[in-house]
Amino acid sequence: MAYVTQFTTAHVRGESRIMGLIADLRDAWARHRVYRNTLNELQDLSVRELDDLGLNRSMLKSVAHEAAYGSAK
Repeated sequence: MAYVTQFTTAHVRGESRIMGLIADLRDAWARHRVYRNTLNELQDLSVRELDDLGLNRSMLKSVAHEAAYGSAK
């Protein structure tokens, strides 16, 4: 009986780790999509539009990174 309990507990822990890993990968992929979409949209803006926002082209990757990950590089 103890063997079944140990096996079941280990199995549940292993399954929980896998589910956690999958959740982490989904989160990372979602953040990367936010980064790419933000960067693409910013790159589509004209120099005048960027100037209105107080940005220049050299800042776009940092701004997109901050939008996706919450802090500047």
